[in-house]
Amino acid sequence: MCWSLKELIAPEPVQKQPVVAWGSAGSGGKEGAKIPDLSSEGWTSSQENRPGVYEKLGTPQGLWTGGEMANPVPSACCVVLAAVVVVYAQRHSQLESHTQYERVGADVTMKCGSMDWDAAVTWTANGTDIDESHLNGSYLILKNVDLSQSGHYACYEGSSWHLKYQTYLRVGTPPKEPVLMCRSNNYPKGFYCSWHLPTPTYIPNSFNISVIHGTKDMVCEKDAIPKNRCHIRYLQLFSTVKYKVTLTVTNPLGKNFTTLTFDEFAIVKPDPPESVVAKPVPNNPRRLEVSWQNPSSWPDPESFPLKFFLRYRPLILDQWQHVELSDGTSHTITDAYAGKEYIIQVAAKDNDIGTWSDWSVAVHATPWTEEPKHLTTEAQITETTSASTSSFMAPPTTKICDKGAMVGSGAMAVCWTAGLVVAAYSVLFI
Repeated sequence: MCWSLKELIAPEPVQKQPVVAWGSAGSGGKEGAKIPDLSSEGWTSSQENRPGVYEKLGTPQGLWTGGEMANPVPSACCVVLAAVVVVYAQRHSQLESHTQYERVGADVTMKCGSMDWDAAVTWTANGTDIDESHLNGSYLILKNVDLSQSGHYACYEGSSWHLKYQTYLRVGTPPKEPVLMCRSNNYPKGFYCSWHLPTPTYIPNSFNISVIHGTKDMVCEKDAIPKNRCHIRYLQLFSTVKYKVTLTVTNPLGKNFTTLTFDEFAIVKPDPPESVVAKPVPNNPRRLEVSWQNPSSWPDPESFPLKFFLRYRPLILDQWQHVELSDGTSHTITDAYAGKEYIIQVAAKDNDIGTWSDWSVAVHATPWTEEPKHLTTEAQITETTSASTSSFMAPPTTKICDKGAMVGSGAMAVCWTAGLVVAAYSVLFI
């Protein structure tokens, strides 16, 4: 019989067996006879001296008949399996794991737990043995570490592979000054602040934000998504008292912070207009009709109306044309180039305070163009055909003698004769 690995690690509870006397004198020598309960008849059992369970039964000394049945002796395979389990447990025993943070470019020294400097040890990185050239005695030395050296490091004692120390190395940088932005896109309900780091640190960072209005601390409710944003509700509208927002970022290698001070009007910035549509105007080759809607995040456009800024240009040009509109959510472009595709965007702003929104998503449109008319009469077709044919006729030549068109000495003689005749006439009339 051989136990399984599971049974060796966590053995099942021992099952109790019936008490049996094997050939005892008190049982008449019958194998398997059960000892009756004689305590009610004055018989006693000796718990101190187990070889005589019932002293009056005359059970021989050296035979225990009142206990539990013993399990069979493990076979050789069980011994081997137990040895494997022991070695495995020694190598993978759960020592306390540490996390060690180091800056990029630093020199790192790791000590193998309580082991002496001259002890024989083996270091691994993410399960791979580290070359002895990185060891100083039992110490692990890493020079000028970079991001690729982050990982799990472990130290084992000699060839026995007893785990003596393990740590998780995280290589990174301290945080730079964070970028903080506060904005009210739903005035007059409140505003939000968002932040990010200009460069990654490669290790965990924690952010803490505080908001003060005058001398009063305000609560900034953090969003679940995105995690780097929180909201503040206005407690008093049209206040001239400034807000002060401080953001502090901390990680195991350092900390940094930034501060913004502003009044509530300066940070009002609506979201871009939505549902922008541009379409041609029938029978008008230079017009485009543009319409849009207020941003859905703007809570009260009746009490806090928005004005709009429209820009447009043909795709073939880089220069924008602009139109500012104090009210309404539509506009007709009247100076478009006929047949040219246009790109159009709209921005929004509170009538009195704040700044312009970002531009809306660009839309494209082309002004109306008249469809070309096709020829239908036979006379037009004939006239067009004649004109096309005549356009391919070679123009008449004005040369007296074209050497390229004449061949042979006779042709050359005729050419020279004609030349002499012309010369003679010229002399006579001079």
